[in-house]
Amino acid sequence: MTEVLRWAVFSCALVPAVLLWYGTPPVHAAGTALGLAAVTGACRVLLRQSERGAARLRAEERVAHRGRRRRTGTGAHRGHRHPGGTTPAD
Repeated sequence: MTEVLRWAVFSCALVPAVLLWYGTPPVHAAGTALGLAAVTGACRVLLRQSERGAARLRAEERVAHRGRRRRTGTGAHRGHRHPGGTTPAD
């Protein structure tokens, strides 16, 4: 996530500089910088929330798999056939 954040900060600084270079009024460049910073902050919050949710889900899966016991038994649901099974009649 840190690499994404670095690129976001870089673009938040670069875009207003380019706008100023091409003659955009400083007020508009500053507004663009604030807008980009707001979008970057919102994306960072959403990304962090997503990472926490994924980590929580992985932790729950590990606990669920660790506590599972496998039953070995016979029966149709285990893939075995019944001795007098049904066959199509001619």
